Amino acid sequence: MNQKIVIINGPNLNLLGHREPDIYGDQNFESYLSQLQALYPNVALSFFQSNIEGEIIDQLQAVGFDCDGIILNAAAYTHTSVGIGDAVRAISTPVVEVHLSNTLSREEFRHHSFIAPHAKGVIIGFGLLSYELALRSFISE
Repeated sequence: MNQKIVIINGPNLNLLGHREPDIYGDQNFESYLSQLQALYPNVALSFFQSNIEGEIIDQLQAVGFDCDGIILNAAAYTHTSVGIGDAVRAISTPVVEVHLSNTLSREEFRHHSFIAPHAKGVIIGFGLLSYELALRSFISE
């Protein structure tokens, strides 16, 4: 069975590979996504990234009723966006919240998530591997 999983990335994640490599690593997301697709050829993976909060909400609403899972890295919006949290709550597709860094070891404001209460689970601190761990949580269902 081909599962349909959508990855949604938020602000500044388009800069992966360049942005603070000591925190986020030195690989860009597109090359990582290619590796992930090669590892899981029976999963239909699609990807969306935006720096704009409303576009992320629109994407959640657009895919949130007809795919098998959403992997959401809302980045800084995790800690500020009631709207994204509400969108996750409003859709029927399960969402796994992911973060590359261990947000609990960073600034205090990063310790709160508006998404986590409505998510299937949260994976933090494993770098790009966080996406694969989230993907595996859907495959093992």
